[in-house]
Amino acid sequence: MDYVTVRELRAQSAKVWDRVEAGEEIVVTRNGKPFALLLHTAPADVESALRAYRAARLGTVLDRIQAHALAQGFDQTPDETIEAEIAAVRTARRPATSASASTREPKLAKPRRR
Repeated sequence: MDYVTVRELRAQSAKVWDRVEAGEEIVVTRNGKPFALLLHTAPADVESALRAYRAARLGTVLDRIQAHALAQGFDQTPDETIEAEIAAVRTARRPATSASASTREPKLAKPRRR
C-alpha cells in the first residue's frame, strides 16, 4: 500500500490509475490525513467488494462501541435495569391518547369537486 497526496493524484493521475489497475492499493491523503482508498476491482466484483468493505467497517464500529461500553462498566448493568430503561423510553414515546379518541371512527377526507 502506498500513499499519494491530492496534488500528486492531480498531477500524475495516469500513473496512479495504472498502479491501481495493476493491483496496488493507494491511500489518498489531504493535508497529511488519509481520506480515500483506491483499489482495483473487476466490474463483476464491485457489489461484493463494497459489501465486504461495509461489513468490515461495521465490525470496526461495533468493536469501538463494545470497548467503550466495557470501559464505562455497562457490562455490569443488571438485566432488570436495562428492561426498566427500555420500558420507560417506550412509554415516553407512546403518543398520549384518550379513551374516547381511541374508540372514535377515523375521519375520512371529503372528496373534491371538479
